[in-house]
Amino acid sequence: MKTTFFSLFLTLIAFTWASAQEKPMSPHVTTDGKNMSITYGQPSKKGRVLFGKAGSGSLEPYGKPWRIGADQATEITFKKDATFGGKAVKAGTYTLVAVPNEKEWTIILNSQLGQWGAYKYEENKAKNVLEVKVPNKTYPSSEEKLTFNVKDTSLDFQWDKVGFSVPAKF
Repeated sequence: MKTTFFSLFLTLIAFTWASAQEKPMSPHVTTDGKNMSITYGQPSKKGRVLFGKAGSGSLEPYGKPWRIGADQATEITFKKDATFGGKAVKAGTYTLVAVPNEKEWTIILNSQLGQWGAYKYEENKAKNVLEVKVPNKTYPSSEEKLTFNVKDTSLDFQWDKVGFSVPAKF
């Protein structure tokens, strides 16, 4: 009897350990540039409608704060003081939140790190460091995976044929 309970206990521990070792649903990517880097969960489109009006069945509705990636909120690191979207930002790491809309994106830097998604955005809104609006950009070809491109002069985002570019100066 003791052996049976002990075996059950060990099996339970093994399953718990195995499930704790699962990888996130989307791969996590760090794109590193000379003066800035960004770490994000990289979901795939998989035939879904990505952005649209609330109730349209889109993955991310217009007007709602989004972690701009998958799993844990996206984090952006400025290796030195900069201007981002024309506004001053101190060197450091920030959570990147975006609000997609039909014609423009609102890009937000927030000092609260370690957020899971944007579920507690309203609670953490007081920690916003910067907010800029940038026009919606339409790309000629589709990008299956959510992708950031870090350049010396901008942070560019594309998923499917939609995206934006935020100018940066260092």
